[in-house]
Amino acid sequence: MSSPQDPYNTFAGFSPEELGFLQHATPDLTENQKKYFYMVYSNKRKNSQDILLFTLLGFVGFAGIQRFVLGQIGMGILYFFTGGLCVIGTIVDLINNKSITLEYNKNMAYESYQMAKMSS
Repeated sequence: MSSPQDPYNTFAGFSPEELGFLQHATPDLTENQKKYFYMVYSNKRKNSQDILLFTLLGFVGFAGIQRFVLGQIGMGILYFFTGGLCVIGTIVDLINNKSITLEYNKNMAYESYQMAKMSS
C-alpha cells in the first residue's frame, strides 16, 4: 500500500520556510480543497530567484521592477523615479529578496486558502 505523495514536493523552488508554512496552514482542507489550493497557489506564488533577477535590473537603470512584480505598485513607482531610492533601496531589496518573496507568498497562500475553503 503506497502512502499519498505530498503535493508540495511536486513543485520546484519551495524554500523550507515556505514548505513548513504551507504544511501548517492547510491540514484542515479536504483532498479536493487541497488540490484546488495547490493549483491556485502555484499560479500565484513567486520564485525568489526571479525577484533577485528583477532586483538586479535596478543597478542598470530599471529600478523597482521587483516591487511591481510583487504587486507593490506605489513602491515600484517610488523606486523607479528615485533610482531605487538612490540605489540604497535596491541594495536592501537585494539582501532581503528571500524574505520579501516569502511575505508575498504567504499572502498569496492566505488568499488561495480562502478560495479553497469556499470551493466546496
